[in-house]
Amino acid sequence: MTTTPDEAQAIIARAAAAAPVLRDSADADRAGWLDAAADALDDARDDLVPIAYDESRLPITRLQGEVARTTGQLRLLADVVREGSWREAIIDHAVPERAQPELRRMLIPVGVVANYSASNFPFAFSVAGGDTASALAAGCPVVVKAHSGHPLLSERTAEVLSGALIAAGAPEGVVGLVHGREVGRELIVHPVIAAGSFTGSVGGGRALFDLAAGRPDPIPFYGELGSVNPVVITPAALEQDAAGLAAGLAASFTLGVGQFCTNPGLIFVPARHGFAERVAAAASGTAAAEMLTPGIAQAYRDGWDRLAAVADVRVVTAAQGSDRAAGPGVAVVSLAAFAANSVLAEEVFGPATLIVEYADAVELHKALTGLAGSLTATVHAGADEEIGELVAVLSARAGRVLFGGWPTGVAVTWSQHHGGPWPATTSLHTSVGATSLRRFLRPIVFQDAPAAVLPPALRDENPLGIPRRVNGVLTLA
Repeated sequence: MTTTPDEAQAIIARAAAAAPVLRDSADADRAGWLDAAADALDDARDDLVPIAYDESRLPITRLQGEVARTTGQLRLLADVVREGSWREAIIDHAVPERAQPELRRMLIPVGVVANYSASNFPFAFSVAGGDTASALAAGCPVVVKAHSGHPLLSERTAEVLSGALIAAGAPEGVVGLVHGREVGRELIVHPVIAAGSFTGSVGGGRALFDLAAGRPDPIPFYGELGSVNPVVITPAALEQDAAGLAAGLAASFTLGVGQFCTNPGLIFVPARHGFAERVAAAASGTAAAEMLTPGIAQAYRDGWDRLAAVADVRVVTAAQGSDRAAGPGVAVVSLAAFAANSVLAEEVFGPATLIVEYADAVELHKALTGLAGSLTATVHAGADEEIGELVAVLSARAGRVLFGGWPTGVAVTWSQHHGGPWPATTSLHTSVGATSLRRFLRPIVFQDAPAAVLPPALRDENPLGIPRRVNGVLTLA
């Protein structure tokens, strides 16, 4: 399924025509559009889920839950739009004696956004997912590049989403859909596109990032790429509950056949405690299962083979699989050998984890400092252990630090941050939660502007009733 260049041009042109309508739309109207889209997707769930299953092979219950997550994102962002603080409205009145002009600042939509769908979340990070929802909430039309792993679902979802938005009052062109790798490459360099968002591989994301940066008019590109999500288990934690930690880790790294961007891929544990064998035993009941596509399954096997081929790596459970299926893999290595082989720090996307055994905290902290950026980092420690230095090291390498628990699972809330240093993402922004729409906004300042031309958010009477900062003082309405 491929969109022709002429078809793509027409879709982009409709989005460009919709941009000023969305830019000038009332917040209450736009929030209503998002709620209507959520209702329509919920109503279409029983139609959409079987299509998603046929294309992704993800379990039906998982897909049903993902529809709920997707519509929950839309409704959260509708609430964010209504609340109004996302505009960051700031007013500084003139101070003639200091020659200070009147300055009024707020955030406005950037324009048309190109969104590249993910394979592993065919609803929540695809056509109607968080990137699309946050762009729409910000007041930006979206052209979605469908993922080749679920093209039919993408088409049907786009029909439901676009139909609901337009029926609720949004303009034609508010959401468009294109298919094909070459069309996707042309999309990010099209002069109408003002920003891009992507969830996928480091290679694919870097290629699009470079195209976005290499345009005559470079644009921001918000990519979520690779993440090994390190977990540190301290001696006290291991002493207290080695069996429970092993069971929790096994459940986390095999969840969804390991196809989560927050999959715990590197586990640092005290040496000579047999933890790797405990994890392998806990995961032994997990059978090989189908991955999203045959290509992803092959990439998993190739990644595992590269890891297992390192001389100092000991394979405890060899990753099994054929065609589209994959089973869990568990391996163990010393921290010294890990530090000497960069391939061991690369993400293996799938149900695999590498146990790295350390001798002491000094050795551990040095190794952690050298890790690439991740979406998450997790600490399992005893109640009375001093972990301040460890937390500081991990905070520099991740966007979310967990204390206990496991990173698979990203709550969609006001405070969530789903991002991290490169290669976790290409930016400092989140792709999940209330602040995700900040990616698709830009600041503008009006200096000594006539009252008649000011947008409602910056008028003295504050007709929107939104939080603002006036002369340095935060006012809530």
